[in-house]
Amino acid sequence: MLAGSILQGLDPDQSIAVTAPAGPLCILAGAGTGKTRAITHRIAHRVRSGQVRAQHVLAVTFTARAAAEMRERLGRLGADGVQARTFHAAALRQVRYFAPRLFDGRDMPGLLDSKARLVTQAATRAGLKTDREVARDLASEIEWAKASLVEPGDYATAAAKALREPPFDAAKVAQVYAHYERIKRAQGVIDFEDMIRAAIWAVEEHPDVAEQVRAQYRHFVVDEYQDVNPMQQRLLDAWLGGREDLTVVGDASQTIYSFTGASASYLVDFKRRHPGATVVRLIRDYRSTPQVVGLANAVISRARGDLSRLRLELVGQRPAGPEPTVRTFADEPEEAAAVAARCAELIAAGTPAREIAVLFRVNAQSEAYQEALAEAGVPYVLHGTERFFDRVEVREAMIALRAYRGDHADSLVPTVHLALERVGWRPDAPPAGGAQRERWEAVAALVNLAEGMPEAALDAFNAELARRAALQHVPTVEGVTLSSLHSAKGLEWDAVFLVGLAEGTLPVIHARTPDAVEEERRLLYVGVTRARHTLWLSHASARQPGGRPRRPSRFVPSAVPDASGARPGADGRYPRRPLDKAAVAGRARRVMAVSCRVCGTGLVNGADRKLGRCSTCPSDLDEELLARLVDWRARLAGVQKVPAFVIFTDVTLAAIAERRPARREELAVIAGIGPRKLTLYGDDVLALVSGTTVDALAEGR
Repeated sequence: MLAGSILQGLDPDQSIAVTAPAGPLCILAGAGTGKTRAITHRIAHRVRSGQVRAQHVLAVTFTARAAAEMRERLGRLGADGVQARTFHAAALRQVRYFAPRLFDGRDMPGLLDSKARLVTQAATRAGLKTDREVARDLASEIEWAKASLVEPGDYATAAAKALREPPFDAAKVAQVYAHYERIKRAQGVIDFEDMIRAAIWAVEEHPDVAEQVRAQYRHFVVDEYQDVNPMQQRLLDAWLGGREDLTVVGDASQTIYSFTGASASYLVDFKRRHPGATVVRLIRDYRSTPQVVGLANAVISRARGDLSRLRLELVGQRPAGPEPTVRTFADEPEEAAAVAARCAELIAAGTPAREIAVLFRVNAQSEAYQEALAEAGVPYVLHGTERFFDRVEVREAMIALRAYRGDHADSLVPTVHLALERVGWRPDAPPAGGAQRERWEAVAALVNLAEGMPEAALDAFNAELARRAALQHVPTVEGVTLSSLHSAKGLEWDAVFLVGLAEGTLPVIHARTPDAVEEERRLLYVGVTRARHTLWLSHASARQPGGRPRRPSRFVPSAVPDASGARPGADGRYPRRPLDKAAVAGRARRVMAVSCRVCGTGLVNGADRKLGRCSTCPSDLDEELLARLVDWRARLAGVQKVPAFVIFTDVTLAAIAERRPARREELAVIAGIGPRKLTLYGDDVLALVSGTTVDALAEGR
């Protein structure tokens, strides 16, 4: 590919960024404006025109997925040999290479995969009792401190200055941090932050290492520069060694990781740190419809603070689409059910499930949507939890594919089907929904890859899977994506549902300072800009039926009407509509239907609603029936290879054992038993209630 052809197809601003002279360059790139295109074309243009040699370029970003995409694009542009890595991967490579010089002739110390075990030990030494969640919170505090170049002795002061809210008194957390460092040294291991510190130390304190590193890497590109933390910036400064051939790209309006130590100040102050820098703004949005772009601009237009100085007003380039929808629901279960129903409608109308996402502020909101989508028979995928290639079913599938010794004369896809039958996967037997369907779809994603390379041999396909696993290059999984807003950054879908947009959730209740509130605003902006075409924003007036009222999020602009066409006032509230007496009566009947069957009190708590009584009222639990139900659920979960709670939760089983329904109608009124579960399990449950044993039920199948 000739250097001139690399410039074809770029818009005017992208062309300026690509052809800018050597030296400091800051590209302010709004969401969907083609930042990856701009920086990869800039690198390729400089390489192909002879300005730089590919092996002298180091491009760094924050995820293995982004680095892999960058390498693929550079390869297609004829710029093979450019190193594109995450900060961690680049540091690890250098520390391993120079280990004999850095560690007195020894190899690099072992690298911790997780801090959890050592943090738990450190907490015990500090006199604290921890569980998994507390250990994770303590590990996060230690990671923040190390990323911010804060030592244990300085933690309490630094945490107070940063307005941190640690899980324990700051002095206690400092003790845990100190013990953690001692335990780590005693065991001869390092963590990821130590690895970056070692890379910094190698360059700053070893002139021979610095000379070799700086001779190798002379031109630097940093993606997502607003997410750089003090430790990463110090490593970048060490690599540069006073040189200024540096390109950074970022968007201050997408700064949402301050809690990890990330600081957009380096992006904001770039011109001050590099007085001769060129600054280019990319504002043409090629991802979203003008309607979505307009809402994004409206959300971020009210931003305040230092970061708002770099705010970009995007200009949509796609054809017009539907207006974003704002909806208000009585409670969260109703909101989740409506979202699931709309997802089903979109899929029925031709939108692939993988092109739909439900995004929420906190992971705890996920459960209601898992249940609602499963009830609607809609497949879903949990994003931001377990890595795809670490999933048990994916590992088992890859082992089965490597071990398969059947007739390889068949083409790849039938061979893959035969191999996967050995782990119980069949192409014609997708479960209806829920966790079981999620696992089926994960394996199906491997099959889809095989369908894309039908002429390949099985060994070549296994090699491709191994390559993807090493790069965390995840195949497309068919299912609606459920993700937190933080985990959704960098991704995009045709249809996006932004749910739970109520005060106390977004902004989250612990966002008490102006800076924290502004970060919550940016989080909504990130969510809005994930949508290409269809955008839904919703909130529930109460968490549970009859619960305390909540206001809609202050961040939803007044320019957006709700489903009825009404617009919120200056205070963010939507106007009261005339009472629909029939609707009010219907809602009253629904709330009255979930009242204590012992004392008649209206029930709000979810567990109480399922049991049909107050937790303080006497129970008439049939313990023998409950034992049968638990045994039945365990056996069925084993057959279906799903967690037991996916079938029925403990509370639902207890409710059945207390209420002992004799007919499907009586079973259906128990909260948590919707039409789908009634169809799947209703006959079994009623048989068990009537006295049938689990063994007899199994024999009757």
